[in-house]
Amino acid sequence: MRKSRIFLYVLLFIILLGVVYFWYGKSTKSVETEVSVSNSEVIDEAFQLIKKEAVFSKNEKLLVEGAIRGMTEALEDPHSTYLTKEEAANQEASLAEERVGIGVEIMQSAGKFIVVAPLKDSPAYKAGLKSQDEIVRVNEERVDGKTMAELVQLLSGEKGTSLKMTIYRASENRHVELHMKRETIAMHTVSSEIYEVDNHPIGIVTISLFGEKTGEEWEKQTKSLVERGIDGLVIDVRGNPGGYLFSVSSVIGTLMKNGTTFAYMQNAKGVLEMLNTESKEAPYLNKVPAVLLQNGGSASASEVLAGALRDNKRALIVGETSFGKGTVQETHPLSNGGKLKISTHKWLTPKQEWIHHKGIEADLKVEQEELFAMDQKYLSGDFRVGDYGEEVKYVQQVLGALGYNIGRQDGYFDEDTEDAVEKYRQERSLEEGGEINGALFQSLTETVAAYKTQKENDKQLQMGISYLIHDLSK
Repeated sequence: MRKSRIFLYVLLFIILLGVVYFWYGKSTKSVETEVSVSNSEVIDEAFQLIKKEAVFSKNEKLLVEGAIRGMTEALEDPHSTYLTKEEAANQEASLAEERVGIGVEIMQSAGKFIVVAPLKDSPAYKAGLKSQDEIVRVNEERVDGKTMAELVQLLSGEKGTSLKMTIYRASENRHVELHMKRETIAMHTVSSEIYEVDNHPIGIVTISLFGEKTGEEWEKQTKSLVERGIDGLVIDVRGNPGGYLFSVSSVIGTLMKNGTTFAYMQNAKGVLEMLNTESKEAPYLNKVPAVLLQNGGSASASEVLAGALRDNKRALIVGETSFGKGTVQETHPLSNGGKLKISTHKWLTPKQEWIHHKGIEADLKVEQEELFAMDQKYLSGDFRVGDYGEEVKYVQQVLGALGYNIGRQDGYFDEDTEDAVEKYRQERSLEEGGEINGALFQSLTETVAAYKTQKENDKQLQMGISYLIHDLSK
């Protein structure tokens, strides 16, 4: 009888627990549903109020896109963002093997769009567009006040369509009208050459971006170098902002034996995934001594490469500390044609170091000479003694780096600056005088560009090559 009572008590206790669990679970689900519904209702409430009451733009598409942008901004992650349909297309094109356009590199300076250089044999090149030309109009539409994205949109179009461009050429002090047709432009991200030092042929390979076909380009270029008999390899990723992970994986696979761990992926739950090299053939560069050149503009996929080479003791890193981007983004299409790019993983080096906001330090830290490190600027205007401006400051900095007697470099045009300008003009066979004008700006830009193209002025490259030569001499 007593056993029966104990059994009955236990049974009642189990039933009671079940009832409590059932009601607690139901209550929790109810709260979650209420919160979810509440969030949706608040968003819709705000949307309807803005449409009804706001005195400014009520374009529903812009309101929705603004809400999505606001959510990504709340993540406080500069790499998570919303892309409109047009922005998403432009981003994909920037990493694609080829794109339709006119083939020109443009920079924005002091609110003006200046041609850095047209690609050789491109429509822009054939039409006569030159370095330092200022773009004034595209198809009769003025470009002043526009963003770079808006200018790119104006220049974009279907293959075979015509484009008319009005430019201002400061060197000739006149406007020029150019006509061209958009064509398919092949985008190359890898270039190479052989540099002979002390009877040692050194291969120099520059990777500007890890795009769709970078792996294939790298393989083609480096196999050619190996066939020509290089003794060492310099990999230059200075200024490379990154790109596709599969592309950098292909590059690493040619430098290390199969199965080598080159990075780890860590998801939001902290789960690690090991990434190893995979190749159909033996890594043909495995035994070639190598160094990697990087700077503060080397980011993301470039840092994956640097981390893999450093942690596996495959190459020496020369230059400066890299940018420090240790996240990986995934892009998801949305029903409105736009895309949501979100940071979904951290990536870690083979030694499981997260380099986010820290970067990868160079094994050999090398600072460039002042003139080599200086940005090329495409400026215009007329300045005389007593004037002040950023344009004057740039002239002072360049002349100072060239060894001219410049007492101040703060942008104030004093008599010392006038004397230096006059001396520079005489030595470069420019029109005599001490004023700063378009011809002087163009000459200084060309001088800086010429200095940068001479390998002996590139201290980081020279240090990397010196290390290789020393290593080969052992």
